[in-house]
Amino acid sequence: MVSPKMYRAFFAALILLCSATVGYAYATSPVRNSVGEYHDQSNVPLDQRESVAPQTSGITVVAGHGMDGEESALVAFARNGTVLYHDDAYTGYFDVDPIPNESMTVEYTAEKPLSGPRAKACDAKCTLSFVERVNFTTGEKTRVFSRVIPQDRGANWHDVDRIDDENLLVGDIHQDQVYVVNTTTNITSWRWDAQDDFPITEGGPYPVDWAHLNDVERLPDGRYMVSLRNQDQVVFLNESGLMESWTLGGEDNFSVLYEQHNPDYIPESRGGPAVVVADSVNDRVVEFQREDGEWKQSWEWSDSDTVWTRDADRLPNGHTLIADTNANRVVEVNRQGQIIWELPIYSPYDVERLGAGDESARGPSATQAELRSATEPIADRGIYERSVHAIFSKKTVSGMWFVLPMWAGLGELVAAVLGVLALLVWGVFELRELNLKIETKLPIRVSRETNDDEHF
Repeated sequence: MVSPKMYRAFFAALILLCSATVGYAYATSPVRNSVGEYHDQSNVPLDQRESVAPQTSGITVVAGHGMDGEESALVAFARNGTVLYHDDAYTGYFDVDPIPNESMTVEYTAEKPLSGPRAKACDAKCTLSFVERVNFTTGEKTRVFSRVIPQDRGANWHDVDRIDDENLLVGDIHQDQVYVVNTTTNITSWRWDAQDDFPITEGGPYPVDWAHLNDVERLPDGRYMVSLRNQDQVVFLNESGLMESWTLGGEDNFSVLYEQHNPDYIPESRGGPAVVVADSVNDRVVEFQREDGEWKQSWEWSDSDTVWTRDADRLPNGHTLIADTNANRVVEVNRQGQIIWELPIYSPYDVERLGAGDESARGPSATQAELRSATEPIADRGIYERSVHAIFSKKTVSGMWFVLPMWAGLGELVAAVLGVLALLVWGVFELRELNLKIETKLPIRVSRETNDDEHF
């Protein structure tokens, strides 16, 4: 028979093991340590900064957005791996675009909670979404365009692209719209509403987060490409509206796309038409080539650590630069699918290699560059990830990753849950033992009934 002391020893050992697992992950987490390191290095004189990233052929800019808004940042790394620029003033950084003929300046989309008198008018529930320009040499920031957006329905712009000196192409999550706006006059010259072509019974919950329109791109021929994340589709628009025959993906057709981010168009001049896209919930980057009026998969990449990709840019040399959001890293993979450059960084949303053009603007298609697909199935991943994938859906697993602290993975989640359960069971065991002791110490009371017949 197992004694209470042995039970207590087991629970104590289990809780100690779980605590040690979580504590070790926290202390040794590369991404947690990198958050402080990148921030600290930005306060050191430029000529005294240490290399914190592998060397590259160009400046790498990363926009970070995650569950912990206080740790979101826009960070630029010089060719030698030093921190060139760091800004964590806002709660979320999204799309980053280089400025033509400007080697040290970018435009980015960001957000922050509304403050001041305008916040009172919104009952403190509004977000300021904006486009800002920054020069890495001087650190000077210039606000280009902004609007106040209610938080009751999609608070953010995730992508805004420049058309010319005055006009921007805006992907508006709040309104489920794409529009062209003049930043000087604030006049909207063209607009497309996703609700005109897609039923509100599909996609995400309406009206809270229906389409989650997270990416826009003006194509060289004047058309627009738009990512409808919650419809699992990339759509093409002309001035008249939806070009239905060009749509990539379909509602809940997860074998093609599953809540994708940041598709990039590659034109015929570089081996297209093709689209390289971060297929987020499918934990991969995938490319589709257009052949005979249809989209056919032409390339795919993932490894055992890939979790919820949200950007992929094809570089001029055929390499692919990937923001692997829930794995808290940016990687560059070569034509054979091998990682040749890796950077730990919290929840990267968008990544740009300056000098390589905007997104995939100068990159070849996978077909033209003869890229080799490289994937690793779930069976090759760790025991914790295999177990969680066996129990929960892909989307649920992605959600788990997103809400976890930056230093924690599924293993740490399992250890934490197991430790809490052990503590609860131990508490129940101790209560049961206490009740048994109390019962054994109570005096035995004998009740005696008197029979009146005994008196006769």
